[in-house]
Amino acid sequence: MDEELLELQRQFEFAQQAKSSIRLSERNVVELVQKLQQLQIIDFDLLHTVTGKEYITPEQLRLEMEVEIKKLGRVSVIDLADTTGVDLYHVEKQAQHIVSNDSSLMLVNGEIISNLYWDSIAEEINERLQECSQIGLAEIAAQFQVGSELIVSVLEPRLGNLVKGRLEGGQLYTPAYVTRVNAMVRGAARGIMVPMNLSALWNSLQLLLQEMDGASGVAVEGSFFQSLFNGLVKEGKILGSLRAGVHWTPTAFASAQKECVDSFFSQNSFITYEALHKLGIQQPVQFLQSRYPEGIPLVTIFVHPSMIEMLDAAAEDAIERGSWIDPLSVLPPAFGSQDASKLLSLCPSVQTAHKSNKALILGELYVFSKGFVKDLFDSIEKEMVTSSLSGFSSAAQSDDAHTVTISKSGHDESSETASESGTSKQGVEKGLKKKKGKSTGNSKTAAAESSPDNQEPLSTKSKKAQRKGKVTSSSQVSESKSGAKKDVDKTKEDSLKIFSEELLVQKIMALVPDFEEQGTLNDPETILVPLANHLRPMLVNSWKERRKVTLTGNTQRIKQLLDNLQKNLDESFLNMQLYEKALDLFEDDQTTCVLLHRHLLRTTGSSMVDTLLRNMDIHNKLKNGVDVEEVQNLESASLSSGERIAIAKSLPGPLSVKAVAVVEALEGKRVETFMTALREIVEESGLTLKKLDKKLDRTLLHSYRKDLTSQVSVETDPISILPKVVSLLYIQVYGRALQAPGRAISVAVSRLKDKLDDASYKILLDYHSATVTLLQLMAAATGDEEDCTSERILSKRELLESLMPALKGLVLRTSQS
Repeated sequence: MDEELLELQRQFEFAQQAKSSIRLSERNVVELVQKLQQLQIIDFDLLHTVTGKEYITPEQLRLEMEVEIKKLGRVSVIDLADTTGVDLYHVEKQAQHIVSNDSSLMLVNGEIISNLYWDSIAEEINERLQECSQIGLAEIAAQFQVGSELIVSVLEPRLGNLVKGRLEGGQLYTPAYVTRVNAMVRGAARGIMVPMNLSALWNSLQLLLQEMDGASGVAVEGSFFQSLFNGLVKEGKILGSLRAGVHWTPTAFASAQKECVDSFFSQNSFITYEALHKLGIQQPVQFLQSRYPEGIPLVTIFVHPSMIEMLDAAAEDAIERGSWIDPLSVLPPAFGSQDASKLLSLCPSVQTAHKSNKALILGELYVFSKGFVKDLFDSIEKEMVTSSLSGFSSAAQSDDAHTVTISKSGHDESSETASESGTSKQGVEKGLKKKKGKSTGNSKTAAAESSPDNQEPLSTKSKKAQRKGKVTSSSQVSESKSGAKKDVDKTKEDSLKIFSEELLVQKIMALVPDFEEQGTLNDPETILVPLANHLRPMLVNSWKERRKVTLTGNTQRIKQLLDNLQKNLDESFLNMQLYEKALDLFEDDQTTCVLLHRHLLRTTGSSMVDTLLRNMDIHNKLKNGVDVEEVQNLESASLSSGERIAIAKSLPGPLSVKAVAVVEALEGKRVETFMTALREIVEESGLTLKKLDKKLDRTLLHSYRKDLTSQVSVETDPISILPKVVSLLYIQVYGRALQAPGRAISVAVSRLKDKLDDASYKILLDYHSATVTLLQLMAAATGDEEDCTSERILSKRELLESLMPALKGLVLRTSQS
């Protein structure tokens, strides 16, 4: 055998030393290899080296790579390409093949690493760990230039074998260090006696460890503490319950907590959820239901069934006595209104009485017996009747403001027709009010108006107005329908305002003092307002029934009242227009003009406004069902300014605004402003005002002159006769009816100088001078017997009496002629 080997060696050496007779170039060799591959004589793969001068098989490349890996333990694929001289592509391909066939190898980030390498690394880490007690994985990963995740995956199977330590939260700890920290966690946990968030505890332990280890220590993660804590809980070395992983409740606290709840609930038969929250119980309802299945959860309180029995007995007693009960007065102060309401709904006697209509539950809380509510209703209704509805109907007046026009529609049609035609069937009032000893009259006006001469124009113009009314009838019908619908809706809406909450609450407090004793004054809405709202519809219905009966009886009175008011307005307004024309003669004298305007407003204007306000006030009361006594003479006494304002403000809605406006205009200085305000309020009330035309002006002026003439002829007072004579002279000279106060007589007399002859004017001027002197003496008289003023007054009066025939002659001669 040895000889054969030696022979073969000699032959191989001879073949190597022998010189080739044929030399082939590198190109020929490459072509020869390619030809052999084409002929499939070489039937395996060949790889070129990087230099291109060598061929290598994949098996040989793989073999060389495995030798290099075993040699180094950790080698880069790039380094293997440089070592073998083969392209990186083929090296990577073979590297994947090697790793896939050998489970002890891994390909990570372009590096092939063997388990032997990791074992050596683990031994090195273990040596360092034993020196430092703790090492951070980030530090190890940076040292060996690998990822932290890879380090964790490598170290975990070697912990306890090659690496004597514990891996927690990115840190490696020695068993001794773990034991020390575990002891700290156990001691801290056992020292907790109240519920605590463990995150705060871990922060405290971290600060403590940093102080112990100094600057060289590594920060311990909270997860390490949590892991140790969970292990201690599982082993039963610390007792308690853990919620949501971080909320720790010691067993000692839970036991004390349950004892406290049991003690309070057994003594009081209830406990509030707030009290459980203070004890650290976050879900009080579930906690209580689990411990007391027979209990009843309310809104803020958990109660024992005995609490229902107690409230039910008190409510049943109140219903049987015909009284009422406030559950909050029976229950402990901790109960709220919602709790009491829900507890009340569980009382069997209350629910039975409520269904059988023996009791009412108002405000979702208060229980009233039906008898108590009925007695209270009867008392309030009785008081309402005894007060003649005066105190209750003020809020309802607004809903009847529109009824003036509705109830007067038939009367208004004829009145408006007459107004549009400029005619009148009414007369000037018989006598004006006397003021400061002067008076005028026109008692003949009514007769003059109703004379046969005036009937024909009335008929002609009325027909014109009727034709005009036919043109607009269709639009009026549609407007009346929509207006009627609005009136019905307005009546329904305003009927709810008849009894205000405040009024009913006051009445209830006066009738039932118990409410005040219960302290409901501090918060009346809790009981009095629901009770008032319950009584309100009943009182409104009763009020409406009584009002309906009263209105039925007042219908005839209302019609008669409106007819008389329309007649008085026609007479007064025609007079006002007649006297207003005389004011134009004094427009150049502002002082006198203001005196005349004010005088006309204070006499004719005030009388007209007083009549209108009195009648509208009575009409308003009658429409609201208020019983009003019969008044024989509404013009008996003049109203003061304050009385006018009070009546105006008592009228409903827009009528009140316009009434206040006309009262203010009456106190003004211009008749035109007053006339405008008067027209507005009359139009708002549904009445009409007649316009003075030329023919009616002549008729009224003639009647006024005739009445003044008769008064002058029989007048015996030397002072009162002067203004009547002046008024007659103005009718004769200017054709105007002058109403002048005493302070304006002198100006009125001076305006007649150019209109009278000298003798007549001298008589008038002398009589005026003597009258002024007499008035001055009368004002200066003291009433003393030694005073000679009375003799002078007597002589002056005798002088005036002697001049009276001549003064009368100025107007009587002209009248007779």
